[in-house]
Amino acid sequence: MPAVHNIQVGAVEEKTIVVTPEVTISRSNERLPSILSTPAMIQFMEMTAGKLIRPHLPDGWISVGVLVNVRHLAATPEGAKVRIQATVTAVEDERITFSVEAFDEVEKIGDGTHTQALVELSRFLKRVNRKTL
Repeated sequence: MPAVHNIQVGAVEEKTIVVTPEVTISRSNERLPSILSTPAMIQFMEMTAGKLIRPHLPDGWISVGVLVNVRHLAATPEGAKVRIQATVTAVEDERITFSVEAFDEVEKIGDGTHTQALVELSRFLKRVNRKTL
């Protein structure tokens, strides 16, 4: 079992990204506007949360996303900067819950909660490898 006692409720991590063509909805359909896609925003939220707890995990342990409940509140155009913030709200056994928010240069564009599970990498990979054809 990992030592999670040093992951503190209230700990915060922030990341700033620039909306590039690769993370817009027009990437999959050029008829759509070049705005930040919801899946990309959620991915940045999950990555920011993971970055927050990664330094606290014992060797051989990782965190994986297990629950996402996010609202995408406003569109953000290609080229804009987006600030993602993840805050630890609960530490329960091997589950860490975060409040996540995203802001462009004008307004809040997303918010919600995200939970990650702490897993031992070798055990995790054994389960994954069983699915390999």
